[in-house]
Amino acid sequence: MASFSLPVRLVDAVRSDGTAERSGWLARLPATVQGLADRWSLTLGPPFQPGGVNSWVAPARDRAGRDLVIKVAWRHAEGEHEAAGLRVWAGRGAVHLHDVHVDSTTIALLLERCRPGGALEFARSGPEQDEIVAGLLRGLWSEPPAGHPFRSLVQMCDDWADEFETSLAAEPDALDPGLARAGTALFRELPRAAGTQRLLVTDLHAGNILAARREPWLVVDPKPHVGDPAYDVLQHMLNCRERLVADPRGLARRMAGLAGLDAERVQRWLFARAVQECLEWRWLLPVVTDLAPA
Repeated sequence: MASFSLPVRLVDAVRSDGTAERSGWLARLPATVQGLADRWSLTLGPPFQPGGVNSWVAPARDRAGRDLVIKVAWRHAEGEHEAAGLRVWAGRGAVHLHDVHVDSTTIALLLERCRPGGALEFARSGPEQDEIVAGLLRGLWSEPPAGHPFRSLVQMCDDWADEFETSLAAEPDALDPGLARAGTALFRELPRAAGTQRLLVTDLHAGNILAARREPWLVVDPKPHVGDPAYDVLQHMLNCRERLVADPRGLARRMAGLAGLDAERVQRWLFARAVQECLEWRWLLPVVTDLAPA
């Protein structure tokens, strides 16, 4: 390639991370991308800006003239099974996966390109986004296939709870100890107490839903796990900051109703997740207080 551009957010994330592993991966990225372009016979465009924090994503065309997207991602636990999830969904509510290549540090995906491709977050109002997110989730939740590779929601929540407890120990006055204990205990308990296990997206929000022709909206960048579907509406609500702060209980009830979930369970999940996130996002502190169990 005559020139190689990097997405702004990817550069900032690698610089912030500061590890030799990720810095080395970024330094090798031009050669990695060129090798993949040769492997798949692709003509590449410049990467989408500002991009994401873990991947280089760009438009591409193959020899057959197909309109595609190539995603070259730093290999990390949450993104490990994106390709497997897309295979299960097979284009139903999510982009088609055409091919995948994996090595020790990189996961590269060759994907369907969404046209016109604008993100839902800029195209519809908050209440309209609620309906689209819930409708997509209802279609994506499915029985995990036998012998599946997906991590459990239990494991993910345990890992996040461990990280939260470590962070809280460094600043113990950041949150009322009783709320911290209640939220962390619930975050560990809820995934274990789920009666229904489904294949989840886990990171679905309006920025990861693109306008398309094959279906009106398609999901990109899923982070599949298996567990309680009531968890899956949380990321969308966390991305609706003003509405969440104004009426967390009302928003939880609305999303539960649209997605066909138990409202009390969604509300408990929202409290637990808000506790986990509030050290980084201090604006969530009033949400934690509002949702605290009696």
